[in-house]
Formats: sequence, structure tokens, C-alpha cells
Amino acid sequence: MSQELTERVLKTIATSKRIPLEQVTIDSEFQQLGIDSMDAVEILFALENEFDISIPDEEVRNVRNVRQMVEGVEKLVAAKAAGAPASQ
Repeated sequence: MSQELTERVLKTIATSKRIPLEQVTIDSEFQQLGIDSMDAVEILFALENEFDISIPDEEVRNVRNVRQMVEGVEKLVAAKAAGAPASQ
């Protein structure tokens, strides 16, 4: 996973939730960051804007931590770069 992409996701999460960036790590669980389902929706919109991607709802339901979020965004960005449809 790319360091730049990871940092952008961490920054987007911190900004959306208005928490200090140093509190958000790749190993953070959403629950420990105080992120509930409404916050997650707000973060998803922010990530879609940040990376110019579309995150399918079914991809989101099982995401419980920052690492899963980064991996999901990375997959969608790679699919977009390859010109393939995002959901496969």
C-alpha cells in the first residue's frame, strides 16, 4: 500500500471527524476513534471527492478500521487508473 495514499486517507479521516491527525493510524479501529455509521458516510463522501472515485455501498458495510478503508480506496484507485470498472 502506497505511503502517499495512506497519508491522504488518514488526513481525510482526521479532517472529516475533526480529530488530530496523530490520533489516526493505519491500525486504528473506527470504534476507538469514535466513528459511527453517520461519520463513516461523511468520510466516504470526503474520500470519493479526494480521490475522484465512487465507493459502492456494499464495499463499505464490512469496513471497521482504517486499514480496511485504505485497502478499499487503493483498490478503487488502481481500478480507475487501469480503466476497469471499480466493482469486480
